[in-house]
Parts: sequence; C-alpha cells; structure tokens
Amino acid sequence: MSDFLPIEFENRMKELLGEEFEEFLAAYDGERYRGLRINRLKENFSGKNATPDELYLTAGYEAIPWEPMGYYYKDEDQPGKHPLHEAGVYYIQEPSAMAPVPMLEVKPGDRVLDLCAAPGGKSTQLASALGGRGLLVTNEINPSRARILSENIERMGVRNAVVTNESPAKLAPRFEGFFNKILVDAPCSGEGMFRKNDSALTEWSVANVKNCAERQAEILDCAADMLMDGGTIVYSTCTFAPEEDEQSVENFVTRHPEFTIKKTLRLWPHKVKGEGHFAAVLTKAADNIDNADNLPEMSMSKGDMKKIREYLGDIVSEECFEEGGILSGGRLESFGDSIYLTPAGMTSIGGLKVLRPGLCLGTVTKGRFEPAHSLALAMKPSEALRTVNLDVEGAADYIKGLTRNADGDKGWTLVCVDGFSLAWGKCAGGILKNHYPKGLRKG
Repeated sequence: MSDFLPIEFENRMKELLGEEFEEFLAAYDGERYRGLRINRLKENFSGKNATPDELYLTAGYEAIPWEPMGYYYKDEDQPGKHPLHEAGVYYIQEPSAMAPVPMLEVKPGDRVLDLCAAPGGKSTQLASALGGRGLLVTNEINPSRARILSENIERMGVRNAVVTNESPAKLAPRFEGFFNKILVDAPCSGEGMFRKNDSALTEWSVANVKNCAERQAEILDCAADMLMDGGTIVYSTCTFAPEEDEQSVENFVTRHPEFTIKKTLRLWPHKVKGEGHFAAVLTKAADNIDNADNLPEMSMSKGDMKKIREYLGDIVSEECFEEGGILSGGRLESFGDSIYLTPAGMTSIGGLKVLRPGLCLGTVTKGRFEPAHSLALAMKPSEALRTVNLDVEGAADYIKGLTRNADGDKGWTLVCVDGFSLAWGKCAGGILKNHYPKGLRKG
C-alpha cells in the first residue's frame, strides 16, 4: 500500500519524522489492528459487565492500554455478527480512536458535549463514563451520519443523551457556558486512516489540509463559547498534519488566552497497535469554581411521574422510580405518538434539529402504551418485572423475528441474551410474541 501514498504526503512525513520515516512507511504494509470496547452501561442479571472471556472471541484478545474496557480482537472472530453486539454489550472501535475520551476525565454527573460525534464511538464511550448520570449532548452536522449516530446511541443503551443535527455555530448561542466537558473530534484530512480508509487517501491534498485547519478553528471557537469556566476541551484528529494538530491548538490558545494546553498526545502506527491519532487537553481558567456544584441532579415533576407510572407501572420494577433509577429524573416530551424522557438538566430543545431528545420510552396509540426498543436496550434485567433469558442460538433466532414458547406471566417481557437486555417480547397464551424491530431483524 505504501507505493500508493501521495508523493507530497511522503515528502511532508519525511520532514516531520526524519530517521523514523522508513519505519513509519513500513507500517502501511503491516497488520491492521481491530478493537472493541465493553459497554459499562450493560449489566447482566448479576449486575456485572461482560468480561472479554464471555465475548466468544475464539482467536483470543489483548487489552488496549489506553482504554480500560478496550480489547484487541482477531478479524476471524467477526464480533459484529454476534447477538451480544446487537444487545449493545460492546462497541467495535478502532483502537487508537479510544484514546481521546479518557483524557477528558468524564465523571458521572458531568454535562458533556460531543460536538462532531458520528458515527458514535466516542459518544458511547463518553456515555459509558457518565454511567447514566449527568447529560450528554451528541451532535453531528451531516443528516445521514447523524441518523447512524442516533442508532448507535440507542443500541448501546444510553439513557441520558440528546442527539442533535446542527452546525456548531447554531449550537453555540444556545449553550453558552453550559458544558463542563467538551470533546471536539474534528473533521480532518484523515492521514492517520490511510491504510483503513481508501477515500481518505484519494481525497488527500495539501489544500485540503489547509481547509481542514480553517474549519477546525471555527469549530474550536464555538466549543470555547459553550464551555463553562474551569471546564475542559479535548481536541482530537486522526491526522499527522501539524497544521491540524499542534498548530491548531496553539493558534486556538492565542485567540483564547483564557485557555491552557495541558497535554498533547500523538499515536503513531509504527509505535502502537493502532492507526494515527492526535489529541490535546485544553483547560479554561476559573477562579475558585467547583464544577460539581453547578451540575445539580434534578428529580422528575409529580405530573410526569404520575404519567410515567401509568405507562410503565406494570412493565418495570419499583427501583426504576427510586432515586438514581432510570425513571427518577428528567422530563417527559411528546413527539407525535412517541414519549421521550429528556435528561435532567437539558435546556429547551425548541428550534433545534433534534433526532433523539432523550430516551424513547414508547408510543401511545389508541390509548395503549407500547414500550420502545430503546428502553429495552437501556434497562438492566433487574429493572423489568418479567424477563426471559436466551442463549446465543435462541437470541439469534429472536433477532430474525421468530416467536417462541414461554412459561412466563402475561405481559411485556424483557428478552435477554446471556443475561443482557436485548428487546421486548409479549407473553400471552404460552407464546412469547416477538417485538424485535422489523427494520433491525437479520437472517
């Protein structure tokens, strides 16, 4: 593959790397590394996350050093075709792409923005760190990519995310000084993805590097407006170009002297088991401000709690309504027949292009409530009044849309695979009627 690299790119890299250039060039003909990240939001009947030993990785696995829940896997395992993938037990993600999020040091209760989020790898990683508390606004300007982002937020069982489809310039005045953690995984020239992404290779040019740097500056300026005093931005790219990396953040702090470059990181494909990546931690000055004090937990109103109990009281357990439970905070929003639980602390969404205003709880048609697939994926088995646990073979059949016999009580039932929530079914007359969404069925 190295024979097809643009000559201008090679000359730039020779100047940048010096004696390391030949080693760097050889990496393009070397092994590609594949990774997955176990989802901390998914718990089984024992209240535990999956372990790599439980993921059916027959070819073995190895820990990814910069992400505690990340593991390398071999291509022959094809984990994307497994029912546990459909259940959101793990997310398949390029190993180096997992590095920026831990640098943001997200904690439960934070208000977090992922400004350039599709397809959702880093957003779901942020959600995992939040642990269902606080707020995640995850944004993508491209409509088709935003839909993919929304689908991944649903599959990974994220409870506290709002998915928007806006430009950073449109978001900035709506969220001035609102977030205490922002990730800017900026659109870039993609030099670090050349051996993974052919389009990045064919579209590369020196002019495009310059155009990307100009666009990144605009995005970062919007992020600065949305960050509260004392907050942190992590800026990342998958390119080697200094104009888009070190120079980009240096120019940013020149324009915004209230910011400091705390740390930078470069991952080189000839140095690590992954593709090329850059990240920088940018902190905003503040005088004696404790961000945690600015991020209060908000309980649900009595009116919304009454409605939600009417909808779900005979489907979910009482712990869902207790403090810290999935249905204990936020506010209800209706969009057509669909009922959403918007996360606590989220401002008004009026006037914004919103794909997912929170967790979809279900739909109300002809006076009947039907729980949503997204609610099933977001629930823990202990939170459902009725559960059915399937093995992998049974779950694969369920994903195809097959019905099955069931001995459970009549009513909506949380269907699980290996103890992890997968979908809804409805028991009646000894049959578990399949409610796996038709658009997601496989086989």
